[in-house]
Amino acid sequence: MPYTKTDVRISYADYGTGQPVVLAHGWPLSHRMWEYQIGPLAEAGMRCVAYDRRGFGESDKPWDGYNYDTLTSDLAALIEELDLHDIVLVGFSMGGGEVARYLAKHGSDRVAKAVLMSAVTPSLAKSPDNPKGVPEETLQGFGDAMGQDRIAFLADFTRTFFGVDSDDNDVISAPLLNHFLDIAAWANPKATLACAEAFGSTDFTDDVKTIDIPTLIIHGDADQIVPHEATALRAADLITDNRLEVIQGAPHGLTYTHRDRINELLIDFIRN
Repeated sequence: MPYTKTDVRISYADYGTGQPVVLAHGWPLSHRMWEYQIGPLAEAGMRCVAYDRRGFGESDKPWDGYNYDTLTSDLAALIEELDLHDIVLVGFSMGGGEVARYLAKHGSDRVAKAVLMSAVTPSLAKSPDNPKGVPEETLQGFGDAMGQDRIAFLADFTRTFFGVDSDDNDVISAPLLNHFLDIAAWANPKATLACAEAFGSTDFTDDVKTIDIPTLIIHGDADQIVPHEATALRAADLITDNRLEVIQGAPHGLTYTHRDRINELLIDFIRN
C-alpha cells in the first residue's frame, strides 16, 4: 500500500476512478473495515481512498499524536498530497470526529459532501446538554479493561460492535468476528487507549455547527456503542443541510450487517 510522505507515514488504499470518496475508519479498526463498501463504490464510478489512522493498520505507530487536531492534520496531509477536490468525506464512528474537525479547521473548499455514519459527533459523553450520552464511568471502563486484558476487551467489543448477544447467532460468522478482532488487536496499544480517550472526551459541537455542505447522517437505532439519540439526532439539529437516515435494528457495525442499505444510501447521496 502507498504512504503519504509526511513525518508520520499514513497508509492508504486507492481504488477506482471518478469523484473521490475519502473513508475515515472507526475505532479500533483500519481501512479494512470498509471492505464491503470499497468494491460497490468503485464499481459505481467513484474513487475510494481509505486510509489507516496513525497507530492503526499499516500506518506508522508513534507514541504521541492521538488528539483530534493531530489526527485531522494527518487527514489534511493525505488530501493535499493526493490533491483531491470535490471530495465526499465519510467518517465512521471515531472518524466522524475527524470529518467535523477537518471541516472546521480546513473548510469545505476541497469537500463537496460529508457523511457521518455511526459517528461520535457532536459528542459521545453524557452531560447536562447530552443526557442520552455514554456515562463517564463506562468510558473510563474502556481504559481499565484494556489495561487488564486488551485482547479480551476487544473480543467482547467486537461482539457488541455487531450486536451479537449470544454464541448462537446467524448474522455474523465466527470467522468474521475473528477477522475484526485481528484488525483491532494489531493496532498499537497506546494508540488504542489514547484514541478511546479522545473520542470519549472531545466535544465536536462547535465543529459540527460549521458544516456548510450537504451531509448524510446514518445511524442504527440498535447501536449499543454510540447511541443515536446522543449523536445522530443532535447532529441533525445542528447541520442545516442534512439528510438523516436512522436504520431500524442496525447495530454500530452496520457497514457489514446492513451493507446493502448502506451502499445504496452512499451511492444515491453521492450521485444526487
